Amino acid sequence: MKKPWHPKQELEALGAVRSQPPKRAVRVADAIRNELSMLLVQRSSDPRLHDVQINRVTVTDDLRHAKIYFTTLPGGCTVDEARQALERAAGFMRSHLARTINLRFTPELRFWYDEGAERVSEVEKLLAEIAREKYERERRS
Repeated sequence: MKKPWHPKQELEALGAVRSQPPKRAVRVADAIRNELSMLLVQRSSDPRLHDVQINRVTVTDDLRHAKIYFTTLPGGCTVDEARQALERAAGFMRSHLARTINLRFTPELRFWYDEGAERVSEVEKLLAEIAREKYERERRS
């Protein structure tokens, strides 16, 4: 006996349908980002962490692991120094999250440097250069 054909199941089997993360994982990721950002500003005693910005957080579907994407401010500490400081403070951050966010399990925190911010600044520089060249070309003619 053959199963009836369902186009949605066929597309999912081919990998053509993007499955969105569960809505709860997105909400938890936003809450973690907000709490960690406030924690870095208000309660961190490590001066290297004052130059760190939390850009985004992704949480696995089971809420056990969180990837924290960060950048450093220009003129601040290096990426490696910031990563070491974040990893050193991970236990403190995790215990703070356990107190403030009501979850059965507090996610394990992993830190990743967000290279997207550098790419955005490179693209912005290129666009500014193009605009400047266009302005000069129009001015000459």
